[in-house]
Amino acid sequence: MAAHINRIATAVPPNEVHQLFIDWATPRVIDRRERALFTRMAQRSGITHRWSVLGQGEQFEDGGFYGDMDATTARRMRVYATEAPRLALEAIGKLGDFGTITHLVVASCTGFVAPGVDQIIARALGLPRNVERTLVGFMGCYAAIAALRTAHHIVRSEPAARVLVVTVELCTLHLQDTGDVESLLAMLQFGDGAAAAIVSAEPEGFAITRSFAEAIADAEGLIQWHVGDRGFVMELSGEVPGRIAQALADPDVRDVVTGGEAVDTWAVHAGGRSVLDAVERAFDLPPEALEASRTILSDDGNMSSATLMFVLARLLAEQRRVENGVAIAFGPGLAAEGLGLRSAA
Repeated sequence: MAAHINRIATAVPPNEVHQLFIDWATPRVIDRRERALFTRMAQRSGITHRWSVLGQGEQFEDGGFYGDMDATTARRMRVYATEAPRLALEAIGKLGDFGTITHLVVASCTGFVAPGVDQIIARALGLPRNVERTLVGFMGCYAAIAALRTAHHIVRSEPAARVLVVTVELCTLHLQDTGDVESLLAMLQFGDGAAAAIVSAEPEGFAITRSFAEAIADAEGLIQWHVGDRGFVMELSGEVPGRIAQALADPDVRDVVTGGEAVDTWAVHAGGRSVLDAVERAFDLPPEALEASRTILSDDGNMSSATLMFVLARLLAEQRRVENGVAIAFGPGLAAEGLGLRSAA
Protein backbone atom coordinates (compact mmCIF):
# COMPACT_ATOMS: atom_id res chain seq x y z
CA MET A 1 0.00 0.00 0.00
CA ALA A 2 1.54 3.30 -1.14
CA ALA A 3 0.74 6.66 0.38
CA HIS A 4 0.30 9.48 -2.13
CA ILE A 5 0.71 13.23 -1.81
CA ASN A 6 -2.48 14.06 -3.66
CA ARG A 7 -2.58 17.85 -3.55
CA ILE A 8 -0.60 20.75 -2.07
CA ALA A 9 -1.66 24.37 -1.62
CA THR A 10 0.46 27.25 -0.34
CA ALA A 11 0.11 30.74 1.14
CA VAL A 12 2.36 33.66 2.04
CA PRO A 13 1.49 36.85 3.96
CA PRO A 14 0.89 40.13 2.08
CA ASN A 15 3.86 42.12 3.39
CA GLU A 16 6.95 42.04 1.10
CA VAL A 17 10.06 42.73 3.21
CA HIS A 18 13.23 41.55 1.47
CA GLN A 19 14.56 44.91 0.28
CA LEU A 20 13.26 46.61 3.42
CA PHE A 21 15.33 44.18 5.47
CA ILE A 22 18.44 44.88 3.41
CA ASP A 23 17.96 48.63 3.82
CA TRP A 24 17.42 48.16 7.56
CA ALA A 25 20.33 45.79 8.09
CA THR A 26 23.05 47.41 6.00
CA PRO A 27 23.77 50.43 8.27
CA ARG A 28 23.94 48.11 11.28
CA VAL A 29 27.18 46.62 9.91
CA ILE A 30 29.75 49.14 11.10
CA ASP A 31 32.93 47.75 9.53
CA ARG A 32 33.21 48.95 5.93
CA ARG A 33 34.60 45.68 4.58
CA GLU A 34 31.96 43.61 6.36
CA ARG A 35 29.27 45.95 5.06
CA ALA A 36 30.57 45.43 1.51
CA LEU A 37 30.48 41.67 2.12
CA PHE A 38 26.88 41.87 3.33
CA THR A 39 25.86 43.90 0.28
CA ARG A 40 27.61 41.52 -2.11
CA MET A 41 26.07 38.42 -0.49
CA ALA A 42 22.62 40.02 -0.52
CA GLN A 43 22.96 40.67 -4.25
CA ARG A 44 24.08 37.09 -4.86
CA SER A 45 21.49 35.44 -2.58
CA GLY A 46 19.14 34.38 -5.36
CA ILE A 47 16.27 35.91 -3.37
CA THR A 48 13.98 38.59 -4.83
CA HIS A 49 11.05 38.51 -2.41
CA ARG A 50 10.32 37.46 1.16
CA TRP A 51 7.05 37.88 3.00
CA SER A 52 6.12 38.62 6.62
CA VAL A 53 3.00 38.56 8.79
CA LEU A 54 4.25 41.80 10.34
CA GLY A 55 3.30 45.07 8.66
CA GLN A 56 6.24 46.83 7.06
CA GLY A 57 6.04 49.91 9.28
CA GLU A 58 5.58 47.81 12.38
CA GLN A 59 8.78 45.95 11.55
CA PHE A 60 11.25 48.58 10.48
CA GLU A 61 10.22 52.20 10.97
CA ASP A 62 11.83 53.98 13.92
CA GLY A 63 13.27 50.72 15.22
CA GLY A 64 9.91 49.03 14.81
CA PHE A 65 9.14 45.59 16.17
CA TYR A 66 12.76 44.49 16.28
CA GLY A 67 14.34 47.67 17.60
CA ASP A 68 11.83 47.96 20.42
CA MET A 69 13.18 46.37 23.60
CA ASP A 70 9.65 45.12 24.29
CA ALA A 71 9.96 42.65 21.40
CA THR A 72 10.37 39.81 23.88
CA THR A 73 9.86 36.17 23.11
CA ALA A 74 6.48 36.44 24.85
CA ARG A 75 5.39 39.24 22.54
CA ARG A 76 6.55 37.34 19.48
CA MET A 77 4.65 34.26 20.63
CA ARG A 78 1.47 36.30 21.00
CA VAL A 79 1.77 37.24 17.33
CA TYR A 80 2.53 33.62 16.44
CA ALA A 81 -0.57 32.36 18.29
CA THR A 82 -2.79 34.54 16.09
CA GLU A 83 -1.00 34.64 12.77
CA ALA A 84 0.29 31.07 12.41
CA PRO A 85 -3.19 29.47 12.44
CA ARG A 86 -4.50 32.25 10.19
CA LEU A 87 -1.84 31.65 7.53
CA ALA A 88 -2.20 27.86 7.83
CA LEU A 89 -5.95 28.10 7.30
CA GLU A 90 -5.40 30.28 4.22
CA ALA A 91 -3.27 27.53 2.68
CA ILE A 92 -5.78 24.83 3.66
CA GLY A 93 -8.59 26.86 2.10
CA LYS A 94 -6.84 26.69 -1.26
CA LEU A 95 -7.04 22.87 -1.27
CA GLY A 96 -10.71 22.99 -2.13
CA ASP A 97 -13.02 20.18 -1.03
CA PHE A 98 -10.75 17.62 0.64
CA GLY A 99 -13.40 15.31 2.08
CA THR A 100 -13.24 13.55 5.43
CA ILE A 101 -10.00 14.00 7.36
CA THR A 102 -9.01 11.23 9.77
CA HIS A 103 -5.58 12.52 10.80
CA LEU A 104 -3.95 15.94 11.10
CA VAL A 105 -0.17 16.36 11.08
CA VAL A 106 1.19 19.87 11.65
CA ALA A 107 4.84 20.94 11.47
CA SER A 108 5.82 24.31 12.90
CA CYS A 109 9.17 25.29 14.34
CA THR A 110 8.89 29.05 14.80
CA GLY A 111 6.48 29.24 17.72
CA PHE A 112 4.86 27.61 20.69
CA VAL A 113 1.24 27.87 21.82
CA ALA A 114 -1.04 25.52 23.74
CA PRO A 115 -3.66 24.47 22.78
CA GLY A 116 -1.46 23.93 19.75
CA VAL A 117 -1.80 25.11 16.18
CA ASP A 118 -3.08 21.62 15.37
CA GLN A 119 -6.00 22.00 17.78
CA ILE A 120 -6.76 25.55 16.62
CA ILE A 121 -6.83 24.36 12.99
CA ALA A 122 -9.00 21.33 13.83
CA ARG A 123 -11.59 23.50 15.59
CA ALA A 124 -11.60 26.13 12.84
CA LEU A 125 -12.17 23.48 10.17
CA GLY A 126 -14.82 21.68 12.20
CA LEU A 127 -12.89 18.41 12.04
CA PRO A 128 -14.31 15.50 14.05
CA ARG A 129 -13.48 15.59 17.75
CA ASN A 130 -11.77 12.22 17.38
CA VAL A 131 -9.42 13.34 14.59
CA GLU A 132 -5.94 12.07 15.43
CA ARG A 133 -3.42 14.91 15.69
CA THR A 134 0.37 14.97 15.56
CA LEU A 135 2.45 18.12 16.06
CA VAL A 136 6.04 18.21 14.76
CA GLY A 137 7.98 21.02 16.40
CA PHE A 138 11.45 22.59 16.48
CA MET A 139 12.96 20.27 13.87
CA GLY A 140 13.72 23.13 11.51
CA CYS A 141 13.85 22.92 7.73
CA TYR A 142 13.41 19.14 7.40
CA ALA A 143 10.25 19.08 9.54
CA ALA A 144 8.21 18.84 6.32
CA ILE A 145 9.86 15.48 5.67
CA ALA A 146 9.00 14.33 9.19
CA ALA A 147 5.39 15.41 8.69
CA LEU A 148 5.02 13.72 5.29
CA ARG A 149 6.82 10.61 6.56
CA THR A 150 4.37 10.41 9.48
CA ALA A 151 1.46 10.66 7.04
CA HIS A 152 3.12 7.99 4.88
CA HIS A 153 3.28 5.55 7.80
CA ILE A 154 -0.31 6.33 8.84
CA VAL A 155 -1.69 5.58 5.39
CA ARG A 156 0.35 2.41 5.01
CA SER A 157 -1.03 1.09 8.30
CA GLU A 158 -4.57 2.45 7.80
CA PRO A 159 -5.37 2.43 4.05
CA ALA A 160 -8.65 4.32 4.54
CA ALA A 161 -6.91 7.24 6.26
CA ARG A 162 -6.96 10.75 4.79
CA VAL A 163 -4.24 12.85 6.33
CA LEU A 164 -4.12 16.64 6.26
CA VAL A 165 -0.47 17.71 6.49
CA VAL A 166 0.23 21.35 7.33
CA THR A 167 3.50 23.26 7.60
CA VAL A 168 3.44 26.85 8.84
CA GLU A 169 6.43 29.02 9.72
CA LEU A 170 6.70 32.66 10.81
CA CYS A 171 10.47 32.99 10.55
CA THR A 172 10.44 36.79 10.44
CA LEU A 173 9.16 36.98 14.01
CA HIS A 174 12.68 36.08 15.11
CA LEU A 175 14.79 38.67 13.36
CA GLN A 176 17.36 40.08 15.81
CA ASP A 177 18.51 43.70 16.13
CA THR A 178 22.22 43.05 15.61
CA GLY A 179 25.19 44.29 13.63
CA ASP A 180 26.86 40.89 13.36
CA VAL A 181 27.27 40.23 9.64
CA GLU A 182 27.01 36.42 9.87
CA SER A 183 23.76 36.69 11.83
CA LEU A 184 22.33 39.21 9.37
CA LEU A 185 23.29 37.00 6.43
CA ALA A 186 21.46 34.10 8.07
CA MET A 187 18.37 36.24 8.66
CA LEU A 188 18.57 37.47 5.05
CA GLN A 189 17.35 34.02 3.94
CA PHE A 190 14.12 33.65 5.89
CA GLY A 191 10.49 34.51 5.21
CA ASP A 192 7.04 33.38 6.32
CA GLY A 193 4.84 30.82 4.60
CA ALA A 194 2.40 27.94 5.01
CA ALA A 195 1.49 24.88 2.97
CA ALA A 196 -1.16 22.18 3.22
CA ALA A 197 -1.31 18.74 1.61
CA ILE A 198 -3.65 15.78 1.43
CA VAL A 199 -1.96 12.39 1.81
CA SER A 200 -3.97 9.24 1.20
CA ALA A 201 -3.91 5.89 -0.57
CA GLU A 202 -5.77 7.42 -3.53
CA PRO A 203 -3.46 7.06 -6.57
CA GLU A 204 -3.18 10.74 -7.41
CA GLY A 205 -0.12 13.02 -7.34
CA PHE A 206 3.18 11.64 -6.03
CA ALA A 207 3.50 8.20 -4.45
CA ILE A 208 5.93 8.11 -1.53
CA THR A 209 8.21 5.18 -2.25
CA ARG A 210 10.64 5.36 0.68
CA SER A 211 12.08 7.64 3.34
CA PHE A 212 15.65 8.22 4.45
CA ALA A 213 17.69 10.10 7.03
CA GLU A 214 21.42 10.73 7.22
CA ALA A 215 23.16 12.56 10.07
CA ILE A 216 26.37 14.24 8.91
CA ALA A 217 29.23 13.37 11.25
CA ASP A 218 30.87 16.06 13.41
CA ALA A 219 28.55 18.79 12.14
CA GLU A 220 25.99 19.12 14.93
CA GLY A 221 27.04 22.68 15.79
CA LEU A 222 26.66 24.12 12.29
CA ILE A 223 22.92 24.79 12.50
CA GLN A 224 21.49 25.65 15.91
CA TRP A 225 18.20 27.16 17.04
CA HIS A 226 17.96 28.54 20.59
CA VAL A 227 15.05 30.05 22.52
CA GLY A 228 16.27 33.45 23.68
CA ASP A 229 14.74 36.35 25.58
CA ARG A 230 14.21 38.23 22.30
CA GLY A 231 12.88 35.45 20.11
CA PHE A 232 14.49 32.31 18.73
CA VAL A 233 18.14 32.80 17.81
CA MET A 234 19.47 31.06 14.70
CA GLU A 235 23.11 30.08 14.41
CA LEU A 236 23.84 29.18 10.81
CA SER A 237 27.46 28.55 9.95
CA GLY A 238 28.90 29.49 6.57
CA GLU A 239 30.42 25.99 6.55
CA VAL A 240 27.04 24.33 5.95
CA PRO A 241 27.13 24.19 2.10
CA GLY A 242 30.66 22.80 2.11
CA ARG A 243 29.81 20.12 4.65
CA ILE A 244 26.73 19.14 2.65
CA ALA A 245 28.84 18.84 -0.50
CA GLN A 246 31.45 16.81 1.38
CA ALA A 247 28.80 14.44 2.73
CA LEU A 248 27.17 13.98 -0.67
CA ALA A 249 30.54 13.04 -2.15
CA ASP A 250 30.46 9.85 -0.07
CA PRO A 251 29.15 6.99 -2.29
CA ASP A 252 27.26 5.44 0.64
CA VAL A 253 25.46 8.70 1.36
CA ARG A 254 24.71 9.18 -2.33
CA ASP A 255 23.11 5.73 -2.45
CA VAL A 256 20.98 6.59 0.58
CA VAL A 257 19.75 9.76 -1.12
CA THR A 258 19.16 8.33 -4.61
CA GLY A 259 18.08 4.84 -3.62
CA GLY A 260 20.93 3.57 -5.79
CA GLU A 261 19.15 4.58 -9.00
CA ALA A 262 19.20 7.45 -11.46
CA VAL A 263 17.06 10.36 -10.25
CA ASP A 264 14.86 12.15 -12.79
CA THR A 265 13.27 14.79 -10.53
CA TRP A 266 14.70 16.76 -7.59
CA ALA A 267 12.76 18.63 -4.91
CA VAL A 268 15.50 20.22 -2.79
CA HIS A 269 14.73 22.43 0.17
CA ALA A 270 15.60 25.97 -0.92
CA GLY A 271 17.75 26.68 2.10
CA GLY A 272 19.89 29.18 0.21
CA ARG A 273 21.63 29.58 -3.12
CA SER A 274 24.86 28.03 -1.86
CA VAL A 275 23.01 24.96 -0.55
CA LEU A 276 21.34 24.43 -3.93
CA ASP A 277 24.69 24.94 -5.64
CA ALA A 278 26.25 22.30 -3.38
CA VAL A 279 23.59 19.71 -4.30
CA GLU A 280 23.84 20.58 -7.98
CA ARG A 281 27.60 20.13 -8.00
CA ALA A 282 27.57 16.99 -5.87
CA PHE A 283 25.27 15.16 -8.28
CA ASP A 284 26.56 16.89 -11.43
CA LEU A 285 23.06 18.12 -12.27
CA PRO A 286 22.15 20.29 -15.24
CA PRO A 287 21.05 23.85 -14.31
CA GLU A 288 17.37 23.12 -14.96
CA ALA A 289 17.30 20.21 -12.48
CA LEU A 290 16.77 22.51 -9.49
CA GLU A 291 14.66 25.11 -11.28
CA ALA A 292 11.67 24.57 -8.98
CA SER A 293 13.80 25.04 -5.86
CA ARG A 294 15.54 28.14 -7.22
CA THR A 295 12.22 29.68 -8.23
CA ILE A 296 10.81 29.22 -4.73
CA LEU A 297 13.98 30.67 -3.22
CA SER A 298 13.66 33.72 -5.47
CA ASP A 299 9.94 34.23 -4.92
CA ASP A 300 9.64 33.44 -1.21
CA GLY A 301 13.04 32.84 0.41
CA ASN A 302 13.62 30.09 2.97
CA MET A 303 10.42 29.45 4.94
CA SER A 304 11.92 26.69 7.07
CA SER A 305 9.71 23.58 6.99
CA ALA A 306 7.18 25.07 4.56
CA THR A 307 9.79 25.58 1.82
CA LEU A 308 10.01 22.01 0.57
CA MET A 309 6.22 21.82 0.37
CA PHE A 310 6.27 24.88 -1.90
CA VAL A 311 8.80 23.13 -4.14
CA LEU A 312 6.69 19.95 -4.25
CA ALA A 313 3.58 22.00 -5.03
CA ARG A 314 5.37 23.54 -8.01
CA LEU A 315 6.47 20.12 -9.30
CA LEU A 316 2.94 18.72 -8.91
CA ALA A 317 1.56 21.66 -10.88
CA GLU A 318 3.95 20.86 -13.75
CA GLN A 319 2.33 17.40 -14.09
CA ARG A 320 5.62 15.89 -15.19
CA ARG A 321 6.07 12.13 -15.18
CA VAL A 322 8.35 11.11 -12.29
CA GLU A 323 9.87 7.63 -12.11
CA ASN A 324 12.46 8.18 -9.37
CA GLY A 325 12.18 11.54 -7.65
CA VAL A 326 13.93 12.69 -4.50
CA ALA A 327 12.71 15.24 -1.98
CA ILE A 328 15.45 16.29 0.43
CA ALA A 329 15.95 18.91 3.14
CA PHE A 330 18.82 19.81 5.43
CA GLY A 331 18.53 21.08 8.99
CA PRO A 332 19.81 21.07 12.57
CA GLY A 333 22.08 18.20 13.33
CA LEU A 334 23.50 18.70 10.63
CA ALA A 335 21.24 16.13 8.98
CA ALA A 336 19.63 15.36 5.64
CA GLU A 337 16.16 13.83 5.54
CA GLY A 338 14.11 12.92 2.53
CA LEU A 339 11.61 10.88 0.59
CA GLY A 340 11.53 8.93 -2.64
CA LEU A 341 8.75 9.91 -5.05
CA ARG A 342 7.15 8.66 -8.24
CA SER A 343 4.09 9.70 -10.19
CA ALA A 344 0.88 7.88 -9.36
CA ALA A 345 0.17 4.89 -11.56
